Amino acid sequence: MLTLKGERVCLRALEPEDLELIYAIENDESVWEVSQTQTPYSRFLIKQYLENCHKDIYEVKQLRLVIVTKDDEAIGFVDLFDFDPKNDKIGLGVLILSHARGKKYGREALELLIEYTFKNLYVHQIYANVLEGNLVSVKLFESLGFVKAGVKKDWILEGNHYKNEYLFQLIKDVH
Repeated sequence: MLTLKGERVCLRALEPEDLELIYAIENDESVWEVSQTQTPYSRFLIKQYLENCHKDIYEVKQLRLVIVTKDDEAIGFVDLFDFDPKNDKIGLGVLILSHARGKKYGREALELLIEYTFKNLYVHQIYANVLEGNLVSVKLFESLGFVKAGVKKDWILEGNHYKNEYLFQLIKDVH
């Protein structure tokens, strides 16, 4: 699908071979704060997830794609979630493995996903949740045209204190 192929990365569907990559990421406690994970995932559960990830986005309301470099290295994921076809909106998230950060792979992956989402899912708006203090993500989403629409106060508990979470929106230009 040409829509999901850029100059440096492409987005592809999950494959059974992605089990170890997903296992490593889902069990990386350094990203649990953003993913709202509280307990580890077993390989068995991830295998079950992979066996069912072929289901249609209209049925399961979510889609996860692997970000792959031109060298066929899997470097992260993009997620569409909370798909709401009635109100034409969807959530978006991105995770780049630490060794691939700062190389603009995430930006290109999001550009591809945004184009795909507006063109193929016909949504009116895409939103993203960004934790307060994640300046890299704030800068990235703003550079892609997202606007900070609000602040969810004391939204995420980290340790024994709460953090705010920003809501960013990108509304399709109909002109």
